[in-house]
Formats: sequence, C-alpha cells, structure tokens
Amino acid sequence: MPQPLYLESLAFRMHIVPDILKAIGNTPLVKLKRIVGENSATVLAKAEFMNPGGSIKDRMALYMIEDAERRGLLKPGGTIVENTSGNTGIGVVIVAAIKGYKAIFTIPDKMSLEKINLLKGFGAEVVVTPTDVPADSPLSYHETAKRIARETPNSFYLNQYHNPKNTESHYYTTGPEIWEQTEGKMDYFVVGIGTGGTLSGAGRFLKEKKTDLKIIAVDPIGSVYYDYFKHKKLIEPKIYKVEGIGEDMLAQNVDFSIIDDVVQVNDKESFLMARRLTKEEGLFVGGSSGSAVKVAADLAKKVGKDKIIVTILPDSGTRYLSKIYSDQWMKDNGFLD
Repeated sequence: MPQPLYLESLAFRMHIVPDILKAIGNTPLVKLKRIVGENSATVLAKAEFMNPGGSIKDRMALYMIEDAERRGLLKPGGTIVENTSGNTGIGVVIVAAIKGYKAIFTIPDKMSLEKINLLKGFGAEVVVTPTDVPADSPLSYHETAKRIARETPNSFYLNQYHNPKNTESHYYTTGPEIWEQTEGKMDYFVVGIGTGGTLSGAGRFLKEKKTDLKIIAVDPIGSVYYDYFKHKKLIEPKIYKVEGIGEDMLAQNVDFSIIDDVVQVNDKESFLMARRLTKEEGLFVGGSSGSAVKVAADLAKKVGKDKIIVTILPDSGTRYLSKIYSDQWMKDNGFLD
C-alpha cells in the first residue's frame, strides 16, 4: 500500500516530554498565500495558538512563575492572582496545575464565555468585573485583582502589564525563535500591542540583531496607545470588542522607543480577517490575529514583493466560537452585511 504523501516528510521517532510545560514554544512560521497577493511582500505568521494553552501567553506565564519561585515570591501551596483577558489566565492555570498552585483570576465581562469556562475547567476561581470602568476604579479587573492578592494569604500577584519579566520572557524565547526561523531575513515585525510583552521583548531582541528592522504595533480603535505614540496624549478610552490587544491605560512593559509606527484597526476589519485566515489559510485564530494580519497584508501591498514581514497569531479561534465564528453574533453587532 502506498504511503500517504503527508507522511513522507515526517520522521518517526519517539519524542516524550516530562510534562506539558516542556511543549511550550518552538511554534512554526507559516507563509500566508491566499490572503497576501503575488506582488506583495512575503508575510510569515507565527502560529502561537499551537502552544499547549492555545496562546502566546503560555510563554510568559511559565517564565514569570518560575522567576517568582526562584526569588521566593511564590511559595509551595501558594495562590497566583492575576487580571486577565483570558489567555494569560489559561497559561497560568496550566502551570499552576503542574506545579500545585491555586489560581484566582479577574476578567472583564466583555470577554468570551469560552475563556471563562476554560479557566473554570482547569479549576481556577474566576471573578468577572465590569468592562466599562476606568482602569483605576475599585471595580476594574486590575484593582480587583490587587485587592484579592492583598486579602489572600500566601499569594503572588503576577501583574503582567507592569512586571518586566513579561517582556524578558519574549526577549529570551519568542525573539530568538523568529530570528532563527527567518535566518535573520526579515524587514518588518508587525505585532499587536496589549501588555507590551511580545512587542517589547521580541521586538527589542530582533532590533538589536537588525537595527534597520521596522516594528509596527497594531492597536484597536478605542485603545490609548495610538494617540499616545502619535501625539503623547492619553485619550479617554472607548469600548472595543476585539480581545487581547489594546488597553485603557499605559502598560509599563510597552517600550515606545523601539516602535516605528502604530496602526489602528477596527473590530470589523479584525474579525473578518480572522474568519478569512480560517477559511482561506486553514489557520483557526482569534480576533487579534485578524488585527495583526490586516495590518501586515496592507503593509505587504505597500512595500512590495522583495520584503519579508513577520507577524504573530496570538491565540486560537476556539475561544471565540460564540462570537466571531457565530454568524448571528457578527450580524447582531454589525460586522456581517
């Protein structure tokens, strides 16, 4: 019987990891073919949804928790507390399951039910907070997490937005992987801006390796980063529906000095591109992936076919089945004509 074609490239060898944490990282770069035109630059998308927890946040969760252990900030039997849009929490609770910690998360009510149920499925305690409140409000997911950490004995507050170990995790993992995978042949790095960890960590590493590399940050309309970068003005944030990027405050992890430009995208552009990535490229991703690829594809047309653009696909579409992959939800919110 002839061997199936897809098996020809596989090397059959035993590969065993001692636990699921050793499977974090080393995600592939995928060349986009149908979304990017023939006369456009090459766009390579890093498939971070292939991490065990389904997102890029697995990297920083493991790195930050092990750093806290080394520094004595997190002790055996302790509780990890964090404010999250969902993916960081999933990464954290996977690490907590392996290492024997408890986990409590605060999450805004705009986030998908899939994320909330995943966190609960791993055994985490989840506190849902209102989205439409200032970041410094006692009701915000930031301040609620801080309060819970203060009131919980033997707890550690991860603090992903302001903990420099978030940035450091991507400097030592994501950045070197991209550099090795591209053999240093890249001209643009297009990445969503949220906590700032991926942008600042991977971006700083890559820019140190190639000083003329251009870093393009992607920010949803309604977030504060675009106007702060362009005008040094902190605007009043507005509600947007894309999850995992943008913010209503300035995260200390964002290194504006390495950013060459910030480009805004709206919810509709993000969600329609995410659906295209699934249907045309076979990449089942979330809305923030759509945001990044929309900007990368537009840039590819502009700069021409001799350039290479690398972008990040932060998470999986499995988190958004009830939202962007629901035709009814898309129509109800004005995203499908």
